[in-house]
Amino acid sequence: MPSPEFFQVIPVDDALALLDQHWQPLPATETLSTAAALDRILAADLRSPEQVPAFRKSTVDGYALRAADTFGASQSLPAFLRLRGELKMGEAPTDDVGVADALLIHTGGMLPASADAVVMLEQAQVIDEGEIEILRAAAPGENVIQAGEDIAAGALVLPRGQRLRAQDIGGLLAVGISEIPVLARPRVGILSCGDELTPPEARLTPGMVRDINAYTLSALAEKHDAAPLRLGIAADAINDYRQRAEAGFAACDILLLSAGSSVSARDYTRDVINGLGAPGLLQHGLATKPGKPTIIAVCKNKPVIGLPGNPASALLVARQLLPHLIARYLGQAPQSPATREARLSQRVASVTGREDWLPVKLSRAEDGGTLAEPVFGKSNLIFTLIAADGLLRVPLNTGGYEAGSIVDVQLF
Repeated sequence: MPSPEFFQVIPVDDALALLDQHWQPLPATETLSTAAALDRILAADLRSPEQVPAFRKSTVDGYALRAADTFGASQSLPAFLRLRGELKMGEAPTDDVGVADALLIHTGGMLPASADAVVMLEQAQVIDEGEIEILRAAAPGENVIQAGEDIAAGALVLPRGQRLRAQDIGGLLAVGISEIPVLARPRVGILSCGDELTPPEARLTPGMVRDINAYTLSALAEKHDAAPLRLGIAADAINDYRQRAEAGFAACDILLLSAGSSVSARDYTRDVINGLGAPGLLQHGLATKPGKPTIIAVCKNKPVIGLPGNPASALLVARQLLPHLIARYLGQAPQSPATREARLSQRVASVTGREDWLPVKLSRAEDGGTLAEPVFGKSNLIFTLIAADGLLRVPLNTGGYEAGSIVDVQLF
């Protein structure tokens, strides 16, 4: 007999809150090369071991000099300075500037000790090999980046929890941090169940179907910064199912069980989940279509989700649950999916007390706007999703949308 709580469905947001209440993520950490850490999450505060820049440098091609020697200079009354030579790039100065001296310097070059300004080439004129005239007065510090101006030694470079962007990697490498601690990606175990399932590469025999859920769910996990672990196919036998689930549970941080969540005589999923540890099953049934028979559980501080076996249903309900779980494991706020405003081409009905998700195809309307056309199909048809550009969410208790309604479509 089906359990009574199957009929006491709850909204998806309530199910996520239930998971959060019973689950305290304990993410592992690992050390990575900074250059290979794009989009990873820092596991610790990082402070600069050195100042940047390490020396005073010029921001322009020009002449390093003492600003006081240019005071009052103008095009009609230039200041005349001795040109003492050129500062080589990538080398510390071997010469200094004295009163009324100048040295040719290039962008990024190191200033000599007594120089406190740089005059741009365009604001000077060479008279002969050993003399230049300055056509504009320079202020102290002009066209100069001071040592430590970008970041001081000991200053915080990036905080724990920062998702690394391209500029973050550049900044870390600029101060010589070539290895960093990051949060390990959560391992999402995916176990399929059913005597009728066969690997995608196998030749089909009558009555068999290819297991695609393991691969669509793997792709979803990977897209949201998790490491998928495909755990194979369990037979419709309680011992095989339990053994594979226990082995997979030990190897992962989040466990997805595909199939076996519907009410049927061969539904072992509830027993298998409860055997993985306390508190076990929290909810059986979500107020969403597709996805009503979904099971929500936490076992030994790990989320366990029993998904429908139908490919489109499994993917759509996992899309509502898995990104939240992965983001929470990594200490991040879930990213909102990109949306596009569109006008609905036809009426969409919805049952009170249920949230509906409907694939839609987008096209350009005659008025230049976007038209959303529902792609109707049964929950086991993955090609209804392939034909769609996004999903239309019909909230609880709205009764649906009339043709011509302006709606937000979540883009794939």
